[in-house]
Amino acid sequence: MSFFTKLRDRLTRSSAKIGEGLDGIVEAAPQAAEPAPAPVPAPAPGLVGRLFGTTPAKPEEPRRALDDEMLEELEDMLVQADLGVDTALRVTANIAEGRMGRRLSSTELKELLAAEIARIMTPVARPLPLYPKKPQVVLVVGVNGAGKTTTIGKLASQFRAAGKSVMIAAGDTFRAAAVEQLQIWGQRAGVPVMVAAQGSDPASLAFDAMSRAESEGADLLMIDTAGRLQNRQDLMEELAKIVRVIRKKDPTAPHNTLLVLDATTGQNALNQVETFRQLADVSGLVMTKLDGTARGGVLVALADRFGLPIHAIGVGEQIDDLDAFDADDFARALVGL
Repeated sequence: MSFFTKLRDRLTRSSAKIGEGLDGIVEAAPQAAEPAPAPVPAPAPGLVGRLFGTTPAKPEEPRRALDDEMLEELEDMLVQADLGVDTALRVTANIAEGRMGRRLSSTELKELLAAEIARIMTPVARPLPLYPKKPQVVLVVGVNGAGKTTTIGKLASQFRAAGKSVMIAAGDTFRAAAVEQLQIWGQRAGVPVMVAAQGSDPASLAFDAMSRAESEGADLLMIDTAGRLQNRQDLMEELAKIVRVIRKKDPTAPHNTLLVLDATTGQNALNQVETFRQLADVSGLVMTKLDGTARGGVLVALADRFGLPIHAIGVGEQIDDLDAFDADDFARALVGL
């Protein structure tokens, strides 16, 4: 099964919310009565007709003239789908340009919306960049339960399969379950996992892991961090300390700082990006749990507001349920095409 097929099949809560919303907008207006065409007598079935049968004509889709009222309904629906007010206004304005008064079907409206979403998302759809620097340090941050540990395991396994030498540092030294989970992923992928005593200083572990990765010639060092709520000042200061200590070892590190976001948090993801950018200089995003929410539209709001690269999205728990982000595939799946 291709990842797009998974995305389309598993993004059903978001796509149903938007797709059904668009259907409702078009069907809300009374349809203008059109004169019925004169009946045409059906031809007697000939040899070809008897052999192949006849295909009944599909009923024509309802249409609605694009006007201010319809645009307002579209804006409201997009806001409810977590695209955010600013993005919703911008998208509807672009759809309206040159089309006011045109009668649109639901399918045409979905195509227009998908094109606008893809236009916003295409500049940020970029895979995690790989550099010749060894080790390339990838710091992974995010709040509790966002899926950091699982994301690290999946990415490490995928990079290992692509021929890269990978090492993981279990920097969530306060949660034994996170360490055990990373060790399981490390065993699956054949990737070493550095751990420290529970409750020990994660910044020291990060420093030691960089030294080991350098001595062993690893291509990538992925450093897990404890899940942090952005309103916990002490935890955020600890994250800033990890970054400072890493830069003592290598002033150019971390070379990537991935913020893992849980799609089910909706608009709160915007606040998380703001905070983590200030403390950890976030370089790219990974969005998880798109299969379990009706709030997938927040990814469009994130792209429109911050312009940060979206490296990957997740739609499940299996190793191949995390893949590179594709703007066109996502846009079409999101609107239910």
